[in-house]
Amino acid sequence: MATHGVMVGAEAWSHQGTLTTGVLVVHGFTGNPGSMRGLAEACASAGFHVEMPRLAGHGTDIEDMLPTTWSDWLRDADTAYAMLASRVEKVVVMGLSMGGTLTLWLAAQHPDIAGIVCVNPATQPMPAEIVSAIEGMLKEGTEVIPGIGSDIADPASTENAYPGTPIRPLLSFIAEGLTPLPQRLPEVKVPLLLFSSTQDHVVSPADSDLLVATYGGPVEQVKLERSYHVATQDFDKQLIFDGAVHFAFDVAES
Repeated sequence: MATHGVMVGAEAWSHQGTLTTGVLVVHGFTGNPGSMRGLAEACASAGFHVEMPRLAGHGTDIEDMLPTTWSDWLRDADTAYAMLASRVEKVVVMGLSMGGTLTLWLAAQHPDIAGIVCVNPATQPMPAEIVSAIEGMLKEGTEVIPGIGSDIADPASTENAYPGTPIRPLLSFIAEGLTPLPQRLPEVKVPLLLFSSTQDHVVSPADSDLLVATYGGPVEQVKLERSYHVATQDFDKQLIFDGAVHFAFDVAES
């Protein structure tokens, strides 16, 4: 449970739409809903119901994230999905980075999801030698390493992410979220719109390549030439907003 106040702009967000379709919007590791607010508002402006949860330990103080694990974040995303699904006929899920990982897991668990949008999703674990090095730092007493937030090409934009990366939650994400995921991908059949930055300093573009190669359903991939990892706050953000809204309408009508 969070012991610190929520940062300004990092609040969860819920919107009652006018359509019969809802959109679940999921942020990334050490980030918060602020990085996805523009996308959520674009969906709301189009008439969709929207749920955008703040995942456990995020958007307050990094101390609140230290005890959290993958199961906490998947629970939060799944709870928000259930809330949204209870008031709409169809649900579309959209996620950035780890939010994209969560989106893929939700699609595997709920095949009735109408469609998913992933922006630079993490889809495979880090190499074993890097994981071993991270585990070694933890054994030596290091709990936090330098942060991964605000990988944005646009100098006028900043992600309000944590300044550090908590090691225990990171290892949980790798072991429980990423390691089993590649085996699940062929099972997922719902339509996927994938936005992939050609320059990404947080998640390798190879993760998107793996997703395209192994995904079990139809995939439309859009390459982002001007944006880095947090593309929803970067030069290509409007391309993402417009494309995601158009996709949501398409899968809602199919």
